[in-house]
Amino acid sequence: MTNDETPDTNPNEPSSAKDSSAEEPLADDPRPDGGTTTPSVVVVNTGDGKGKSTAAFGVMVRGVAMGWRVAVVQFVKSGDWKVGEEKIGRRLGVDWLAVGEGFTWDSDDLDHDKALAADGWRQARDLIMAGEHQLVILDEITYLMNWDWIDSTDVIATIAGRPTKVNIVATGRDAPDALLDVADTATEMSKIKHAYDTGILAKKGIDY
Repeated sequence: MTNDETPDTNPNEPSSAKDSSAEEPLADDPRPDGGTTTPSVVVVNTGDGKGKSTAAFGVMVRGVAMGWRVAVVQFVKSGDWKVGEEKIGRRLGVDWLAVGEGFTWDSDDLDHDKALAADGWRQARDLIMAGEHQLVILDEITYLMNWDWIDSTDVIATIAGRPTKVNIVATGRDAPDALLDVADTATEMSKIKHAYDTGILAKKGIDY
C-alpha cells in the first residue's frame, strides 16, 4: 500500500465498530411459518466443552418453576460426592437417583460398576415409562452407551416410545448418532479453553 492510499478499515477501531451489522436487531421474525407445539421434546447436550450438565440443571430449575414433577438420574457421579446440583435439586423436590460409582479411573472393580450401570438404566427406564414425571434428566448417559455398559438400542427405544408428556434431557460427550437422531434439539458444546488444561482442578460451586 502506498502512503496516499487509505485502508478500508482502521486497525485500531474496535471490531464491533467495524461490523455494525452485528448490532442490528432482527428485522424479520425468525420463527418458522406454521410453527406448532408439542407435548414433549428430547434435548441432547454433547461436546467436549464445559456446561452440558450445567445446562441440563438449568432446565431442571425451569421445570420445577413450572410445577412439573422432575427426576434426575446421574449415571457417573456418585451419591457420596454430595454435588451442589443434587443438594439444591432435593431441596426443590426433585427425585434424584445417583446410580454411578464415580470416575472409571478411580474404580477397583469395573464389573461392579457395569452392574450398577445396568441396574441404574433399568431404574431410569421404569421411571420414564411410568409417565409420572414431565422431565427426566439422564446425566452423562452417553458414556455408558459408548462403553456398551448399557443397551443403547433399549435407551433409544425407551426415549422414542416414552409417554407423551415426558421431556428428556440427555448429556455427555460423544453422543451416539442414534441419540442425536431421536433428539429434537441437540447442542454441541465446544471447548475454547478450560481451567483444567492449566492444572486448575474442579472448583466446588462452579464445576460441581
